[in-house]
Amino acid sequence: MARSCADGTYFQLTDNGELSIIPGSLGLRKVLYYDKPGTYSFTKASYPWLARVRVQCQGGGGGSAGAFSDAGELIARPGAPAGAWAQSLIEVSALGTAEAVVVGKGGIGGQDNNAGGPGGTSSFGGLVSADGGDGGPANMLSGTALETARGPAGSSSGTGDIIIGGGASGASIRLSAGQCVSGRGGDSVLGRGGEERRTSGPGQPPTGYGAGAGGAVSINASPQTGQPGGSGIVIVELYG
Repeated sequence: MARSCADGTYFQLTDNGELSIIPGSLGLRKVLYYDKPGTYSFTKASYPWLARVRVQCQGGGGGSAGAFSDAGELIARPGAPAGAWAQSLIEVSALGTAEAVVVGKGGIGGQDNNAGGPGGTSSFGGLVSADGGDGGPANMLSGTALETARGPAGSSSGTGDIIIGGGASGASIRLSAGQCVSGRGGDSVLGRGGEERRTSGPGQPPTGYGAGAGGAVSINASPQTGQPGGSGIVIVELYG
């Protein structure tokens, strides 16, 4: 009778005497990146070797407000906050036949003196989710006197084994009719918020995923738009 020798860490003999891989013994085998806003479907049957998944969800970042000052005056907007991040390790037995994957969109930038929009929630079925950041507020009135304006805290709500809240938006300050600093966007786990600005112009864009937009500055009746927040992402690591 023929004999075989195999490492029991990775291989096993079936009842039929066939050599097979022990499910879950090979570690990370594939990574799926859902990085465009929208809804997708994850079907576990597409990966018959699957033992478990590690899922990361990053919510969308908030968009910053627009700014339109009066003649001879100034408005400096605070930044917008980032979306939350969540992670879970899930055994294949806990997965449904198909799980909906939703990638949250970044919040819209405000026009004129309107607030920015909130970022969307990113989720993996009902198992993992991370809420988006609030929109940046339009809470500084046109003027020339010293004034500060604060933005909201980052989102901290979600579902998962680990949840990390998004970074808060930076405050803005007006020193005079021509001097100011707008607020920086909040950082996310997977992105960096838009930078502040000291001259008239639109909000600065974030980088990466889920971070908040920087605040706009309007000097002497120059209309400036806010910036959209960073879109979210869902990352699914497949272990088998």
